[in-house]
Amino acid sequence: MIERTPASVASQGDRPSEGHGRRLTAAFEALETFPVLSESRNRVLRLVREHPDAVGDVVAAVESDVALVTTVLRVANRVAPPKSRGKIASVPAAVEALSPEGVERLASSAKVFDFFERIPGWDAQPERFRLHAVATQAAAERVAREMDYPDRDQLLTSALLHDIGKLVLVHAYPAYPHQIHGNARTPEERVHAERRELGVDHGLVGGVLARRWGLPGSLATAIERHHADDATGEAAIVRLADMLAHYGHGGAVDPKQLLNAARALELGPEQLRNLMYEIPYSQNGKKRHVDPCPLSSRELDVLKKLAEGKVYKQIAVELELSTSTVRTHLHNTYAKLGTGDRAQAVLLATDRGWL
Repeated sequence: MIERTPASVASQGDRPSEGHGRRLTAAFEALETFPVLSESRNRVLRLVREHPDAVGDVVAAVESDVALVTTVLRVANRVAPPKSRGKIASVPAAVEALSPEGVERLASSAKVFDFFERIPGWDAQPERFRLHAVATQAAAERVAREMDYPDRDQLLTSALLHDIGKLVLVHAYPAYPHQIHGNARTPEERVHAERRELGVDHGLVGGVLARRWGLPGSLATAIERHHADDATGEAAIVRLADMLAHYGHGGAVDPKQLLNAARALELGPEQLRNLMYEIPYSQNGKKRHVDPCPLSSRELDVLKKLAEGKVYKQIAVELELSTSTVRTHLHNTYAKLGTGDRAQAVLLATDRGWL
């Protein structure tokens, strides 16, 4: 096979470095107006107007579309106070910084697309990209639960944006992805084909784009390194989640690479088999709650003990409190949650993801 260089993919009249650089720069600029799925935009508008206090639902609606995610993150990092600028790395934090009303204004002015109406220059790419991003986020959330990973909000944003570099390459090179990928089938094979044919891969390009947009370095690094064999932290979780999303949609994955990605996270073969079985059903129709917990750390400790079936005296001994203090904490907990008894309090806290 004759290797194709960036110059051969670009127009013949360009010098190699100039053609490559100009195409990528133009593609970066084109992503400024990447369209939002009309239904996602409409859901955000409807939620903010009808249920302005349902912040968790607004976050979920924003996370249903990558263009909305990038818009709220970019604007939030630009208008945040100096000490927070460039540090907002999750959709919940961005929505909090902008307020639901601010999100509504952004959604109202966004360029939209409908699946049944193709957009010049993008064809069906926005919807294909959105579906894989959401599937990868769901897989990352399931992996994070398996690992008891703490900072899930930022991880889930990294998972949504992990392939943003592909949109740059689609716009920059007409031959991408089909001619560039050729016969490559698995995610790893495709990345190697990109590096061979273009000199870059979509992870690297996505990381550059994230930094260009002023997004946090941790987010850019996770995007940039999600195909690296030695990836750690968020990037390693996104790497495994990406493979699982491909598997869940019937795509080709390399069993050895999949197992290696799991082992890098200290997940064994049995855990990986469970994940592979559950991934197609991982959401089970449940939405992720991002509402802040109103309970103090001690009130939450007491409620956790109560959820384990402990009685007041047991809780008091284990937490080194008096029985009357335990009763006071639970009385305050019921008041804050608006519940009448322990069963309702435990059920509500569990449903919201606080336990």
